[in-house]
Amino acid sequence: MNQVTEPYTFIARLLHWLVAALILFNGLLALTDEWWPEHYLRTVIDFHKSVGISVLLLVLLRILWRLTHTPPPLPQHLQSWELRLAAIGHVLLYVLILSVPFSGWLHDSAWKDASTHPMTLFGLVSWPRIGFILHLDPPTKEYLHHLFGTVHTALNYILYAVLLIHIIAVYKHERLDNVSVLSRMGFK
Repeated sequence: MNQVTEPYTFIARLLHWLVAALILFNGLLALTDEWWPEHYLRTVIDFHKSVGISVLLLVLLRILWRLTHTPPPLPQHLQSWELRLAAIGHVLLYVLILSVPFSGWLHDSAWKDASTHPMTLFGLVSWPRIGFILHLDPPTKEYLHHLFGTVHTALNYILYAVLLIHIIAVYKHERLDNVSVLSRMGFK
């Protein structure tokens, strides 16, 4: 590499990779839900919800960290259009990473059996449903459950598309520009 860039703080890097791993893992869980035997399905779904809420909490922590810790400067070789795309891409990633678990939480809160099946994070900590949705009339809840499920799925696909673009951009900088942007988020 010709140019090595300054890394993010250890906490920022840890949160980045933890959130990334949990997002990929949770996507895999969602895509394989039909493969699980019926008697495991509720456990898999509850685990999916726990991982999703964990992502939501971790990304909120990551945003707080970023607001209180100045990120390292972007590589000097970037053109102005690349800087704009990087800014847009990062904002979009944060919005999607927040929106996906929140839409899942809305979807779960509108589930017809939500009031009789308490939600717990990893079976350890009680987690509330969104109250105003939980107490709607059954037809409205059924409609919202379907709507929020559709939104949740669509947002996931958009998130994975943006993540793919993010990975392609990293590859471009690493291999074509010969600038180690991956070192900004790597562990030594």
